[in-house]
Amino acid sequence: MYINKNNRYEDPSEIEEFVTQNGFAILVSQVDGRPWASHIPLMLRHNAEEQPILSGHVSKANGQWKSIEGQEILAIFSGPHTYISSSWYDHENLPTWNYTAVHAYGRVRLVTGDELAQAISRLTDHYEQQSEKPVSVAGMSPGYFDSQVRGLVGFEIAVTQFQAVRKLSQNRDDVNHARIVDELEKRGDAQSVAIAEEMKTRK
Repeated sequence: MYINKNNRYEDPSEIEEFVTQNGFAILVSQVDGRPWASHIPLMLRHNAEEQPILSGHVSKANGQWKSIEGQEILAIFSGPHTYISSSWYDHENLPTWNYTAVHAYGRVRLVTGDELAQAISRLTDHYEQQSEKPVSVAGMSPGYFDSQVRGLVGFEIAVTQFQAVRKLSQNRDDVNHARIVDELEKRGDAQSVAIAEEMKTRK
């Protein structure tokens, strides 16, 4: 993706934390010569060689899996984003949009059997951490779990490149940067507040 040099970041730990916190991704590949996208959760871990690995699964009814193995694919992770009104500046300018995102490129390997079961278990445990009464794959009856897994296809993406962007009005002077933060906080919706916090943290 295009990233202005002022908005790019490359720290691996920051990128991986972003992916972990914004794990509901868009998985893009080619199906019959056309782009195909699925909206799915992806879980980040590292293999024995410390290469980043994204694991996920799709329904067998989703035709994307049939041609995905061996392809170079794109996984898009989106963070907070919001409209920036140029009425907030002390000079004439166009409105814009502030946002955060990570793109991951890699090669796909399909997984089945115990590998798939373990991946689903890890994903479930991760997202159940905040539940009052967390469920787990281990607590499900084997017959039920096995019947559900038969309808899924798992995969792993060996990540070859991350591209990360934080477009947070880095090109504005201190006065206008502070005005944007104030206006976002006054607007008060979750996306605006999240971007305001990012702007204060990343200035």
